[in-house]
Formats: sequence, C-alpha cells, structure tokens
Amino acid sequence: MLIADPSTPLEPGSPAGWPAETTPPTRARRIVGRRAGRVGAATLFGVLALGAVATGITWIATPSTSNLLARVAAIDRAHHTTPLTPGHVPRLLAQALVAVEDQQFYHDHGISIEGLARAGLYDLTHGCACQGGSTITQQLAEDLYLHGWDGTLPGRWEDLVLALKVESHLSKRQILAAYLSEVYLGGGAYGAPAASRLYFHRPLAKDTLAQFALLAGLPQAPSALDPRKHPSDARERRWSVLSAMVQMGDISPAVARRAARQSV
Repeated sequence: MLIADPSTPLEPGSPAGWPAETTPPTRARRIVGRRAGRVGAATLFGVLALGAVATGITWIATPSTSNLLARVAAIDRAHHTTPLTPGHVPRLLAQALVAVEDQQFYHDHGISIEGLARAGLYDLTHGCACQGGSTITQQLAEDLYLHGWDGTLPGRWEDLVLALKVESHLSKRQILAAYLSEVYLGGGAYGAPAASRLYFHRPLAKDTLAQFALLAGLPQAPSALDPRKHPSDARERRWSVLSAMVQMGDISPAVARRAARQSV
C-alpha cells in the first residue's frame, strides 16, 4: 500500500494519505476514458460522413436499376426460356434458396451488416478481398450490372449501392423471381426453369423437395456441383441446403433425411 510522505501537504478534499498535485488512479482512468470516447466518437462520425459521401457519389455514378426486369427478360430470351413471375416461384424453392444463401433476406434491405462484418474480418485476417458477404439482392445486381463481383473494395461498394437501388423499387418476391430467372446454374442453363429441364427433364413446378434443394445449392459453384458430373459433391451440397431449411424451420429433420436419400 502506498503511504504518503508526512511532509507532503495534502490538497483540500483529497483522499487521506494521497500526496498533493497527484491524481488518484480511478480519476486518471476516467479522464483517459473520456478522451478515448471523444476520439472514438469523432472517428466514427468521420467514417460515417465519408461513407455517406461515397454512397452519394456511387449512387449517381452507378446505373439506374429501373430496367432490371427488362434485363432479366433479355437474358432469358437469349437462352430460349421465360422469366419466372413472383406467383410462379415454387414455395419450397424460395425457402431453399433463402435458407442457404441469405437467411435475413426478408428482413434486410439488400445489405447484410452481419455478412459484411464477417467477410471483412476474414479479408483483414487473410490480407485479401476474398469474400463479399453478398445478399441475394447483391448477387442479382452483380449479375446484371457488374457481370459478377471483381474482388475489389470499390466493386463491393458498387454492388452495395446497386442493391439499395433494387430494393427501393422491387418487392422481395420480385427480386427472388428475377434472381431465379437469370442466375447461372451450370451446363449452359440460366435460371431455375432451364436448370430443371436440363438436370431433371421436367418443368420446375413438378420438382420435388430434393430437386429444389439441389437447384438452390448450385449458385455457389455451378460447374463443380453439376449433378451429372459430380453427383457426390451435388449430394453433399444438397444436404447443406436441406440442413439450412431445417434450421429455418421450413421442414422437419425427418423430411430432410427422406429428401437426402433420393438420387441426383
């Protein structure tokens, strides 16, 4: 225990035994904490201000997304298929896609803060711009306006802003239908209807849960998960989709196990 020199005068009101012209540790910590808080607040304000400016500039510089549905229709015409309408997206396919790709799809506004934070932490620790943390809306915007993410931070900022634009004038059901109409699913198939005909030789509306789960898993790596060439990888990915659906409460574990037993 520190004992003050008896010859050292005490400041009025100072703790007994504490020398004059010194600061108790608790008071010093409070001062440092307040200063750190002010610096942190100023830094946060600066980052937010820069982000707002960058968003405004990017909003002006990026294309309008008002022609998104027309772009989807053009892709489907070029590949001799027809876009899905929101009313014709099978419920199980929508659930499978959301479960495995973007579980906060119906609650976010095209941007996943959690996904971006997770991807940013990975990139920082690995010294790269490797992950994007993309939502379904971002993926749709990337496909139609950026031809995929280029792996750069400016490219990521562009698709964030484009996702906000898409969400500002399309409903969630429209976004899902557009994405499932244009996404590349391997084997030259663009969109879920074309992929269903290619892999299962049947209309999308007649697919089973197992088939919907397989289609929902393909966007991750369409060529590597092609069920005709890589059936074991396709089955493993399908199980990941079914497990995610169980986690979301869309299906029971027993239903998932039955679907997983079906051939691909």
